[in-house]
Amino acid sequence: MSGAQVAVIGGSGFYQMAGLSEIEELRIETPFGATSDAIVVGALEGTRVAFLPRHGAGHRLLPSEVPARANIWALKQLGVERIISVSAVGSLREEIAPLHLVVPDQLIDRTQGRPSTFFGRGLVVHIGFDQPFCPALGELLVGGGLDTGATVHAGGTSLVVEGPAFSTRAEAQIYRSWGADIIGMTALPEAKLAREAEVCYSTLALVTDYDTWNDSHPPVSVEMIVANLMENVDTAKRAIATVVRALPSAGECRCRSALSLSLLTLAEHVSDDVKRDLAPIIGRYMAVGTGAWDG
Repeated sequence: MSGAQVAVIGGSGFYQMAGLSEIEELRIETPFGATSDAIVVGALEGTRVAFLPRHGAGHRLLPSEVPARANIWALKQLGVERIISVSAVGSLREEIAPLHLVVPDQLIDRTQGRPSTFFGRGLVVHIGFDQPFCPALGELLVGGGLDTGATVHAGGTSLVVEGPAFSTRAEAQIYRSWGADIIGMTALPEAKLAREAEVCYSTLALVTDYDTWNDSHPPVSVEMIVANLMENVDTAKRAIATVVRALPSAGECRCRSALSLSLLTLAEHVSDDVKRDLAPIIGRYMAVGTGAWDG
């Protein structure tokens, strides 16, 4: 099975990655079920890249149906060290206009009932999540967006709702009062799971609308989103190609050692079944058949 150094998870409207060569299509079995779709692995700008359409080919999965644990586990199994998430979002600020790009640095979780951890089943882990996105990867995404000529907002708070309905006007005003800048449905639990898997993760958010708070603009609709997405997705693809060219070799990063001080359960109390299922994630800390770990 071919590996990959970086992965792109494509959101609404972003269903394939242009420019890949030496392409393989992989379907990876995971302890958490099937991935959203086949993972396409190929070479882009000399770097092995994995591409996964978050909602499946043909956009078949609701945000709450996306098998995020399977997706992140499979990408980790492939050796992915960085994940670029591409997501359509609404704006909660006048200055963040449709067709702008945002690389957020904070999250507010308003999802409900989505499995958001690999752990449990006798293994207790508490990751640090004060910086939910990788700052180094985010900086590269800002630069890649600017290179396309797009307006890019560096930083900001992304609020993630359950969906699939859009917000009421009252909800949108509350979210604005909390300091949220954009609103979407998919950055969580992906960001939490990527951190647990010790993979760098950042979002390139494509602004499609002003959500429902701005009375001077038409209310958000699928028609509006699709129209703006087509232009935004082309910009995102060009930005990602720039980022892949600029990626440094893997170095020191807090993301890649997130579990080093987060595992609370002693290895001898963790079943081999759990160790086996989570081997791509915890294998360097807990080995099957042993009670030792090198945290």
